Amino acid sequence: MSDLIRVTLLGLFFGTFGTTIGGIIGVFFKNPSNKILSFILSLAAGLMTAIVSFDLIPEALKISSVTSVILGIILGIICMVICDLLVERRFYDKNYGKINQIGIKDNLLMTGIITSIGLAIHNFPEGLAIGSGFGASLTLGYSLAIAICIHDIPEGISMAVPMKNGGMKASKVIYYVVLSGITTGIGAFIGKIIGEISINIIAMCLSFAAGTMLYIVSGELTPESNKLYDGKIKVLGNIIGFILGLLAVNI
Repeated sequence: MSDLIRVTLLGLFFGTFGTTIGGIIGVFFKNPSNKILSFILSLAAGLMTAIVSFDLIPEALKISSVTSVILGIILGIICMVICDLLVERRFYDKNYGKINQIGIKDNLLMTGIITSIGLAIHNFPEGLAIGSGFGASLTLGYSLAIAICIHDIPEGISMAVPMKNGGMKASKVIYYVVLSGITTGIGAFIGKIIGEISINIIAMCLSFAAGTMLYIVSGELTPESNKLYDGKIKVLGNIIGFILGLLAVNI
């Protein structure tokens, strides 16, 4: 099996596995507690922070200049901002609980479907991160893939709960959840190809991945975790995630 196919399949697997686990939780448990969700989000945040700090950025700095690394980080952040704006403004308005395009309020089924579309778009740059990570080293690739997989669990829950409560069959809910993760595999495929062009491109991809993760941690995981639960469990999750990330990059 060629390296490109292997990386694509790994991206596809990890991209769909986390959302599928989340989808199963959403279908069978319906309403997992805010405490548990906050812990999962904090765990993912800590894990990603460690990978960015001790693997992605140091690896990029080894093969390229600080200027290139900073540029890559900025591009990664801009990409994630665009993805979020596209999802929030074009598809779903979180503040009012309605679908902007067709004006349907409080429609759980439609909300779940639109959420899955938004997350499919969101998963593409995460796939790029996995592909470029494997382009640098197996350890980095697997570290990124596992971190993104954990991060995808609450995303799967956010899709499954409204679709299931909106009347969709469990099997169809899982189908949509898995489908939303396929773009991670496509992103991994493209990230691997781009990363093989030159060392400087690999450095740019790694710093791009760092930028996307910094945005996810700062703009999504941490704020959402704080909103869900105000106890110490989120602090514990963050610390455990950070330690696990540190162990992962030193295997």
